[in-house]
Amino acid sequence: MSSKADILARIRRNPTPAAPLPELEEAWITYPDPVAHFFEVLTSVGGQGQAVSNGDGAADAIRQLPCLADARRIVCRVEGVALGNVDLAAVADPHDLADIDLAILPAEFAVAENGAVWVTDRGLPHRVLYFITQHLVLVVPRREIVHNLHEAYRRLKFEEPGYGLFISGPSKTADIEQSLVIGAHGPRSLTVLLCD
Repeated sequence: MSSKADILARIRRNPTPAAPLPELEEAWITYPDPVAHFFEVLTSVGGQGQAVSNGDGAADAIRQLPCLADARRIVCRVEGVALGNVDLAAVADPHDLADIDLAILPAEFAVAENGAVWVTDRGLPHRVLYFITQHLVLVVPRREIVHNLHEAYRRLKFEEPGYGLFISGPSKTADIEQSLVIGAHGPRSLTVLLCD
């Protein structure tokens, strides 16, 4: 008998008793000021953010970012913010986006608990933009902030094929000598703007 067969036979002889699944309808954590908590957590994971008044407020906030001064190729998919100079409709091969300096993209909602933002590829022809750009700005409607991940999961809909993920802070790693490196294998900065 092989080792694998022996191990599986022993597992079958000693089954684990069934356990009931936990209840998911609990009083999950909420925050007196979810916006303030979101920004606090976002900052703690290396991101930055601010609340802005409207589309003009978002454009003004982006103009104040230090990364804009050196940005040559900018993608902007946020309505009312006219700062982009790359036409994504003219880009057939995502490899042609390798030198994007700044991507300004809409997001669906934010989570106060962990400073995460939910993004999808709806209306975005190349989802690689979330990862290949040097600097990433996500614009979220302020009314679309939830307290915790349980509320966030209830909002997720997968009625058709697509792509979505939570982004919390810029790319980072601490694998090398226990030293935190920001921008290790993705955006070097993340700015989240909560728009009224």
